[in-house]
This record gives sequence, structure tokens and C-alpha cells, in this order.
Amino acid sequence: MPILSAETDCFPANLLAGLAVSDHEAPLRGAETSDRTWWVMHTKPRQEKSVARDLLCREMSFYLPTISQTKIVRGRKQVSHLPLFTGYVFLFGNELERHSIMITNRIAHFLSVADPRLLTRQLHDLSRLISAGAPLTVESRLKAGDQVRVKSGALAGVEGTVVARRRRCRMIVSVSLLQQGVSIEIDDHLLEPIG
Repeated sequence: MPILSAETDCFPANLLAGLAVSDHEAPLRGAETSDRTWWVMHTKPRQEKSVARDLLCREMSFYLPTISQTKIVRGRKQVSHLPLFTGYVFLFGNELERHSIMITNRIAHFLSVADPRLLTRQLHDLSRLISAGAPLTVESRLKAGDQVRVKSGALAGVEGTVVARRRRCRMIVSVSLLQQGVSIEIDDHLLEPIG
């Protein structure tokens, strides 16, 4: 069985690139426009990639965080590209675009975004973690902890919350609107407190 390549998970490719890593207060390109805003689409079961394909065909801005998963099946390596947050796709569009994707009958409902700047920052950080190929663990129902920022290395500037697990330091990068996120094991000396 051939290994399928990853599908487009972000359109346009620079959708999340508007945030400067070194300047956390920099304006977000595209995150604050007059008629376009972030919407979180809660899809019907197993429809995330189909929704993303529909959005791509319509040239509508979206982000579907995906991760690669490798399995050995009958002695052969299979690589799957799975949605990180099951059932969710992020749309950056206007009311007309939201309505046009609603008629595909793949969307259960939409969640409105109260703070688009915060969501853009969180999605940007999440995208950087995925791009770095770090081993991620999906976390649900996040609890408050120490807010930190990675101060050096490939992930410099990524913000998250520190949690301790099995005597090791883990940092959670969350999407607070979904109350979900991912965690990564990281040495605490690479972190600095925010605030």
C-alpha cells in the first residue's frame, strides 16, 4: 500500500505567519480585519479532512492541525496524517463564507471566537510545535498553571503552561476555546516565566 502524502492543512500557507516570534505584541496580519474573523467548526464525525478539502476548493482560509502517525501493519510501514483535535477545523472568513461551508452538511455547529488575537497566537504556537516534529500528546480539560515561554532553541517564543508528570517537566500549548491542547516534554531550564 503506498504512503499517501499529507494534504493541505493550512490555506493560505502563510495564514499563521503574521506573528513575529521575537515581538509578542506585534500586530497580527489578517487576524483583525473588518469582515473576516476566526470561527471554530465542530464537524460531524470523521469529516475534518473532507471539510478542509471543501475549504481548499473554495479558496477559503482555514487551519486543520494534523500530525503524522506511523504504524506497522502486516510488516509494512503505514503513515497516516491525523487531525490533532478530532472534530475541529479553524476557519478564518466572513459570514458569507461561514454560511457557504455550512450547506455541505459536514458541520455540526460553529463556535464563535471571543479573542481572535489569542486564538491566532495559540494556533501559531501549535503550528510551530507540529513543524518541529516534536512528540506531542493531546491534553483535554486544561487546568491553570504557571505560564511560560521557551527562551531558546528551535521553539523559542512558544508560550504554554507548565505541568509536572511522572517527575518530568511538560509544557502544554493550548487552544483555550476548545479546552484542549498538546504537551511536550521539555527541560525546565529552557523556560522563562511570563509576566
